[in-house]
Amino acid sequence: MVLKDILKESMDYYLQTEKKIIARLGRLPKGSVKKRKIGGKNYYYLQVRRGPKVVHKYLGKDEPEEIKEKINERMKLIKELKKTKEMIKILNRTKGRKKQK
Repeated sequence: MVLKDILKESMDYYLQTEKKIIARLGRLPKGSVKKRKIGGKNYYYLQVRRGPKVVHKYLGKDEPEEIKEKINERMKLIKELKKTKEMIKILNRTKGRKKQK
């Protein structure tokens, strides 16, 4: 019974973690920052895929450190989400096993 409770707590934890990660991902920018040199000056753009098209949004002449940090955070969260989903999958498999006599 104790093991069953631990598995349930673990599942609850990972499901909550998954929800939080997905919510945070929704608030972070997608894409990548690209630098273009035009007329000897640097210009920065946010490059995002929308369906089959790649869209560029002008960010300015200054390097967009804040956006770069948010994109890096997004990449870390995507890795964390993948690990969380793997754990949920493992816990689901464990839950489905029958007692061996």
